[in-house]
Amino acid sequence: MTVPALPLTWLYAPGDRPEVVAKALVSGADIVLIDLEDAVAPHRKKYARAATAELLSDPPPVPVHVRVNALDGPVAEADLSTLAPLPGLSGLRLPKVTSPADVVRVAEHAAPAAPAEKGATPLYALLETALGVEHAFTIAAAHPAVRGIGLGEADLRADLGVREDAGLDWARARIVVAARAAGLAPPTQSIYPDIRDLEGLAASCAHGRTLGFLGRAAIHPRQLPVIEHAYLPTPAEVETAELIVKAAATEPGAQALPDGRFVDAAVVACARRTLALACRK
Repeated sequence: MTVPALPLTWLYAPGDRPEVVAKALVSGADIVLIDLEDAVAPHRKKYARAATAELLSDPPPVPVHVRVNALDGPVAEADLSTLAPLPGLSGLRLPKVTSPADVVRVAEHAAPAAPAEKGATPLYALLETALGVEHAFTIAAAHPAVRGIGLGEADLRADLGVREDAGLDWARARIVVAARAAGLAPPTQSIYPDIRDLEGLAASCAHGRTLGFLGRAAIHPRQLPVIEHAYLPTPAEVETAELIVKAAATEPGAQALPDGRFVDAAVVACARRTLALACRK
């Protein structure tokens, strides 16, 4: 199993529907997100956990993360103790995180369950309330096992009473900055709920890219190519990045390109990331 250096597509699949999970694993998504929380009815939680544990008893063909149930609920502990030791688990997504203590508690709970050769299970905190967003940086920096943060926009929208999409932009920018400040990868965008509106999805992804997101979670395979296309660099961007990297290799240090654009180390770093993304094509 290979993990893409710069994953762009993350596909959710309900844990109580193994046939849907099986399709997700061959959908082309970079990472499959098995959901034990919102997508699973209460009376199906135990079955979903058991089915997911069976799948992850061996490494699957692509990386699999699992969104466990609410950390303050009655079944999260069983989710963590059952899944953390399994060789096929690549990450745990923690819903409704509101404080660094939430993350530390999970990290300390999961670490003893994981075999030494498996190492610490990567944790991804989902911030779905105003309080979670306010604590974004301290959550992102709470523990070495934290590898990413993201928004749960449906819950956050309800918590804030926001009707228009633009009302979430401040929170989106906040977690992009918090992730970078904590040395984490850029966050991925929250799901786009209308699986038929691919034009709207493309426009939303383009907006997310301007805010600093990298990639997006999906709820249907038809969304995957739209997301990937939106986050891949254009031919013009690739051409510019190649020019910048070539110039930096020829003469290190700050300099001006022939067209007058100024290039320094930060610009070169962005250009290299652009070229790394272009390699996915």
